Amino acid sequence: GQFLRAKIGAAMVDAVECDGPGGRLHAQTLPPMRIVKAIPAQRITQPIPGVHIVDFGVNITGWVRLRVRGPAGTVITLRHAERLTEGGLLHTENIDGLLFDPGLQTDQYICSGDGTEVWEPRFTYHGFQYVEVTGFPGTPQLDAFEARVVHTDFAEAGFFSCSHPLLNRIQDATRRSYTGNFHSIPTDCPTREKNGWTGDTHLAAETGLLNFRSASAYTKWMDDFKDEQRDSGELPCIVPTGGWGYDWGNGPCWDSAYPIIVWLLYVYGADTRIIEEHFERIKRYVDYLVSKSDNLDMYLGLGDWLPPYGRAMDYTAPVSLSATGYFYWDTVLVARMAAVLGKTDDAAHYEDLARRIREAFNRKYYDEPTGMYWSGTQTALATVLAQDLAPGERVPAVVSQLVHEVRRWGYRLNTGIHGTKFVMNALAEYGHPEIAYRIAVQTAFPSWGWWIAQGATTLWETWNGESSHNHIMFGDISAWMYKVLAGIRPDPDHPGFRRFTVQPYFAPDINRVDAHHDSPYGRIRVSWRRRASHLHLTIDVPFGTRAVVRLREVSPESLREGNRSAWRADGLWITGADPDSVTLEVGSGTWRFTVRSTQREERNQRDRGAG
Repeated sequence: GQFLRAKIGAAMVDAVECDGPGGRLHAQTLPPMRIVKAIPAQRITQPIPGVHIVDFGVNITGWVRLRVRGPAGTVITLRHAERLTEGGLLHTENIDGLLFDPGLQTDQYICSGDGTEVWEPRFTYHGFQYVEVTGFPGTPQLDAFEARVVHTDFAEAGFFSCSHPLLNRIQDATRRSYTGNFHSIPTDCPTREKNGWTGDTHLAAETGLLNFRSASAYTKWMDDFKDEQRDSGELPCIVPTGGWGYDWGNGPCWDSAYPIIVWLLYVYGADTRIIEEHFERIKRYVDYLVSKSDNLDMYLGLGDWLPPYGRAMDYTAPVSLSATGYFYWDTVLVARMAAVLGKTDDAAHYEDLARRIREAFNRKYYDEPTGMYWSGTQTALATVLAQDLAPGERVPAVVSQLVHEVRRWGYRLNTGIHGTKFVMNALAEYGHPEIAYRIAVQTAFPSWGWWIAQGATTLWETWNGESSHNHIMFGDISAWMYKVLAGIRPDPDHPGFRRFTVQPYFAPDINRVDAHHDSPYGRIRVSWRRRASHLHLTIDVPFGTRAVVRLREVSPESLREGNRSAWRADGLWITGADPDSVTLEVGSGTWRFTVRSTQREERNQRDRGAG
């Protein structure tokens, strides 16, 4: 039978079920598409006679609402683009290569001549900041144009803000890129392909789940993976697809969206049904990877895509290193899913397979004489750490090498889309959030800050900005802010934030952080303020949950909760302390801590001021 999406009016119906020859069909609820914001035109220029350029100030996804009065038969053409030439005309070279039909970025309206006419297109959308208008009768005024921002209608699930203006602008650009690239499916860009590229999506999935209630849209997209998977287990790199993506681009670095997002939906939502629904298909995919491997080494698909100095990937890490890393991680996730479902035989089988992949990886990529993985690039080292590929005794050396490599590059990234996410998270996870923070606020090329300095209001596809100006694949930076600067981190062993970690990094040049995330149990809120030598930290823990609070570079003896010593507070258990850190566990409620900076933290602040 057929699967039909039912729509009544402007909203998706909650559910539709019917009995067919093969059994019962069920359609789940989905967030509808809607106009979420109207943005007025900011400026109109006329670079050449008869051609007007309307600037809306930000890069958006949607269309233009036109207000015009003109003779019958007047043809008005609107062409949309993200950039301008030095002469002030539309610049489209960054999207022309994959814009198979220029009409995708063009609208036309023919006046009826019946007084003032208001029109906007339907059944299309564009990516743009600038609109070229030709054929407009007379001289257009600002009120003739209004941008209509359109995307899947997600409710808010989170908020992040801090006292650092650059980070706030990066957060805003990331959210705009995320929503602008979700139109019933997650897409790569709104200007040209509008395809469901799997790698782009899984890299930013935590950003989506922390900021928006996007789980139902991802759940629907996982069903598309089931539909597209071949009997062999093979997946395309574009989901859904009309055929493109099986012969180029697919491989673990992209296809891992299937196991990764299913697992994240479980971790963030505590619903085992998503695992039950897809477990056998994800198993089939991992078994397919085994069949395509060379003694468990994987050279399939793309690797660390779009590093800063060209499209070539192998100088940041070989494709095989990146692909094998994801192959290992997919296998780990299958073993974890099997354990969740109580499938002990499957769990044991895939745990053993993961062990053998890890051993094969270390035999090939670890160089015993130098103690280095591959050639010690940022991507290679961060992949090893982020995907837990190194034996425990080697981890400290790998962390030290990664810190050295980042410093050698002047606290700038030399990574593509996968290495970028891994570097930021590995540094924070292994005790060096201060190094990752210096990358996050970097303004020299290549960096998010450099994009902002060039006028970016969305995230770009390439570090140099020569391609699309609205991509989400570098968008994990928003999730990094939640997890590191605010410190809100889920615990996979207690899904749905039943038990979670709060481990904020008190960056020396930040005086304020405010963040919250709406978990299945309620709102988790973390805010902190720096006042002189003291930090004031407030944590809201929802009813029925617990939080593990880890505070680095604070004085345990000066830790207070409210007006009492934390060591005497009811409902609070201190589980670990050393001279400059403390770990404690708290139950539901609002907790207000005051801590004094350690001498090391105060020295770091002085050193930064002197630098």
